[in-house]
Amino acid sequence: MNLFRNLLFWIVLALLAAFAAQLLVQDPGLVLVRYRGYDYTTTLAVALFVGIAVLLGLWLVWKLVTLPIAAVRRRRERRNRALLTDGFEALEHGHWSRAEKSLLGAAEHDEGAGLARIGAARAAASRGDMELAQQYLDALPEEHAGMRAVAFAEFALAHDRPSDALTALDAPAAQPLPPRGLALRADALARLGRAGEAYGLLGALRQQHVWPPAQLARHEATWAEAGLREAGDANALADRWDAMPKPLRSDPAIVAAYAERAAALRWDEAAAKSIEDALDANWNESLAAMYGRLSIGRLEHRRERAERWLQAHPRSPGLLLTLARLNAEQGLWPQSEDYLHRAIAQGAGRPAWEALGEGYAAVGDDTRARIALANALRAGRGDALVELPGRELHPRALHDGVVAEDRDEHGVPRLRG
Repeated sequence: MNLFRNLLFWIVLALLAAFAAQLLVQDPGLVLVRYRGYDYTTTLAVALFVGIAVLLGLWLVWKLVTLPIAAVRRRRERRNRALLTDGFEALEHGHWSRAEKSLLGAAEHDEGAGLARIGAARAAASRGDMELAQQYLDALPEEHAGMRAVAFAEFALAHDRPSDALTALDAPAAQPLPPRGLALRADALARLGRAGEAYGLLGALRQQHVWPPAQLARHEATWAEAGLREAGDANALADRWDAMPKPLRSDPAIVAAYAERAAALRWDEAAAKSIEDALDANWNESLAAMYGRLSIGRLEHRRERAERWLQAHPRSPGLLLTLARLNAEQGLWPQSEDYLHRAIAQGAGRPAWEALGEGYAAVGDDTRARIALANALRAGRGDALVELPGRELHPRALHDGVVAEDRDEHGVPRLRG
């Protein structure tokens, strides 16, 4: 395309020159110059030629005069580029002192001065001199306020000072923030316990393509979970929950955060329903165990719901543990004890042993309570378990809690007694 434009330009110029020459041949014209009583006459063609020659001569004289200055300027620019290149190469290779020296030399010139000073600040910070790094950043002019804020925020976050980072990024002179600045601001907000505000920046971060999709999804899930836990009241919690996309509202960690915060705010029905909906959509052992662990009342409703789930998931250790806890809260210790032994047989481990020990202690069976609590510690360490009095544990049960020869009416293995 450039070649075509250049060719077209010269063709048009040649046509115009030919047209002008044709006119001058037909009528050469007359140019009269009168100066201080003298008259000078010539043809128009000669006058144009003389004018062009004079302009060309003046241009040549100007070039000759400015040639040394241009040579010095080009040499200085080459030296500046060499200092920038050497400085940033040294910075990448970890030669902090050399990088700092080269970049400070490059910062003496206008071209690339902002980048050079930021590079020198990074070199100084990398060798531990934060005070000098701050001086380099402070020396940046106002037109580089955005770069200065971003660089300072990086240093502040690297030294666990999110409040200072946020102050620098929120400075009026640094607005509007570049994409990197938005990412740093979101990180600072999340570290300050304001994950809800960081979550609100995801739209801009996604639009700016700051992170690859996988990293953005991780931040979205992390900030969504933290934002739910930070909700100050039920209205804020409901607003954040409703604003989340549907896939996040089925994520086990996010559902758990919502349920725990709703339970803390005494919003029992919402806490229970969030777990119920998530388990109906996709079964998850951690949520199944949480369903019985939350202090949200509704014992009979939860027990009935868990018993219906048990028909579809008879081997679920989390669900068996939930049923044990719900029965224990309703004062049905024999049923709770049975569910706990079944949960242990399915690998529930330490939580089930702890619940068993607490249950035995509540009914006054101190011997079994002590053994069960000791087994909880052993299960946490992966040590062999100790038999309970009155219950002959199969050797395999002592290893992993499963007794294949003894099954209940659903065909689920359980411990023998």
